[in-house]
Amino acid sequence: MSEAPKRRFGDRGNGPPTVIGEGVEMLGDIRAPGALMLSGSVKGDGEIGGTLSIAKGAHWEGQIKVHDAVVAGRVTGSITVEGKLELGAQAVIRGRV
Repeated sequence: MSEAPKRRFGDRGNGPPTVIGEGVEMLGDIRAPGALMLSGSVKGDGEIGGTLSIAKGAHWEGQIKVHDAVVAGRVTGSITVEGKLELGAQAVIRGRV
């Protein structure tokens, strides 16, 4: 029997994601070849090769280039998504998409 279907593209990981936890504040640019989960805050630009997940209450300030994104928190700056963008009900993006 095959495994359960993966409906959201964020469910289709190919390895463990990099995690920036709640309460963590990062200053500077980030490059990640795979998935990244943000629960804290980032001030800087980012290039994410996998899926970027921004949790409710999290904030990214800067320019982001990403393969896929799931945004439930806030983004201040531009976000360029090559694939799919999924927005939560309380997501806020102040910038160019």
